[in-house]
Amino acid sequence: MYNQINESDLAVLRSIVGDARVLYGEEISPDYSHDELGGISRMPDVLVRVLTTEEVSAIMKHAYERAIPVTVRGSGTGLVGSAVPVEGGILLETTQMNKILELDEDNLTVTVQPGVLLMELSAFAEDHDFLYPPDPGEKSATIGGNISTNAGGMRAVKYGVTRDYVRALTVVMPNGEIMQLGSKVVKNSSGYSLKDLIIGSEGTLAIITEAVLKLMPLPKHSVSLLVPFPDMKTAIESVPKIIRSKVIPTAIEYMSRDTILFSESYLGKKFPDKKNDAYILLTFDGNTEHQVQTDMQTVADLCLEIGALDAYIVDTEERKKSVWSARSAFLEAIKASTTEMDECDVVVPRSKVDEFIKYTHKIAEDTGVRIPSFGHAGDGNLHVYICRDALDDTAWEKTLEHCFDLMYKKAEELGGLVSGEHGIGYAKKSYMKKQYGDEQIVLMQGIKAAFDKKNILNPGKVCY
Repeated sequence: MYNQINESDLAVLRSIVGDARVLYGEEISPDYSHDELGGISRMPDVLVRVLTTEEVSAIMKHAYERAIPVTVRGSGTGLVGSAVPVEGGILLETTQMNKILELDEDNLTVTVQPGVLLMELSAFAEDHDFLYPPDPGEKSATIGGNISTNAGGMRAVKYGVTRDYVRALTVVMPNGEIMQLGSKVVKNSSGYSLKDLIIGSEGTLAIITEAVLKLMPLPKHSVSLLVPFPDMKTAIESVPKIIRSKVIPTAIEYMSRDTILFSESYLGKKFPDKKNDAYILLTFDGNTEHQVQTDMQTVADLCLEIGALDAYIVDTEERKKSVWSARSAFLEAIKASTTEMDECDVVVPRSKVDEFIKYTHKIAEDTGVRIPSFGHAGDGNLHVYICRDALDDTAWEKTLEHCFDLMYKKAEELGGLVSGEHGIGYAKKSYMKKQYGDEQIVLMQGIKAAFDKKNILNPGKVCY
């Protein structure tokens, strides 16, 4: 179906970007064969480091003509194999397309290339008194990757997800055509939203080379609240009550004592409190200190009425750094605690979070494997990790499949979906197909075919 890379192809690629940015065969580091979790592995035949939209266009024109598969990769922080070149071919690395091109203060937008890191964009926005609200846990991810997975993160409960902040995209189609989708306007009812099809498509429909993103004025005040509970049930049950109180926190995160201990060990730093079984971590922001303090006090009082054991105010920079650096390190900390792991990134209705988490505890007890978790209690997006520890290859594969089958079935029963923010990629395709059924998968495949008739762009992912 696909053609293999030959010397003629290499010559064309080198003529487009120069010899130094084309790596072939053994010149390519094994790091490019996998993403963050590493469960799916395949080396590309050639790695090309691109700098401009025009370079991407020229490469895609050649790849389309020759029927060579192309996969796009940013920082490689994904967890489902989306950026793994499962069919080999060309791997386009966009990390050097890392320029912030324009800040438009009148229209509250910033224009960036896809290789800009989330932490770079966040710092740039704050330096200019703006806020870029999407806040996924992996701050070293690229903006192109965030858009491709419609990343959410900790501030989604108040501010929404990446899709809500993408105004326009410059994309290169599989045949090399350059297209502008969307614009800086706030409202748009002009036909189908092709831009929104690209967001969350995991690099299967087109290649993002520029993005116009919406900014917000930077809130003047922010404070966090760490609330310990005697058990996870009481902690999670507080979340809908907090939302109904008409106070909308910026973030509502849940965490267990075990996960905090993993993070402490990984970072070598102490967490403010670790003697209780379950915690809710909240942040409040606003333009007046009075409003922020009032919202925080309302929620603190409510939590104490529900059964919280205390409510710790996290208001100094040192305390904030201690708490939120621990929260940001949870994934790496759990990964460091085991030989291998895989993730269940489900999203369920907020009212069902406790039921799902309790079910994972039962699975852990029944199977004898560790299944730590944490997540975004405010929007029902849970990050559940199955740890291999000392299991041999056969037992690990069998246990992993069994646990995933149980979890995804339970999520569906509770009205949830397979992925809240990390995407489907290669690893979770079968579970999405089971949940959505043939008709929706055929529709997705039809969209893919309309964009990519030869199926050369990130083949084997999402709906195939």
